[in-house]
Amino acid sequence: MPSRARASKPATRKAKTAKKPAARKRAKAEAKSGPKLIVKQVRSGIGHAQTYRLTLRALGLKHHQDEIVVNDHPSIRGMLAKVHHLVSVRPQEA
Repeated sequence: MPSRARASKPATRKAKTAKKPAARKRAKAEAKSGPKLIVKQVRSGIGHAQTYRLTLRALGLKHHQDEIVVNDHPSIRGMLAKVHHLVSVRPQEA
């Protein structure tokens, strides 16, 4: 059987879009973020249930004595309640 010749598609190149609007939205969201919490991992996740270790990772805590700043949000509060015995939480001063 003879092979069919494929019609090539015309080459189209999308123009690069400026990322400034997204950066503005992000800056606006950070400005509206409200109160923040400082979370410090005070105990290791070793020897605890995998769900606790995964929650620590989801919070952004990678190792013992790691400290992060997160927004005070109900979903974050729920994660902190789950691993309350592994972390210490304090509000961030403005």
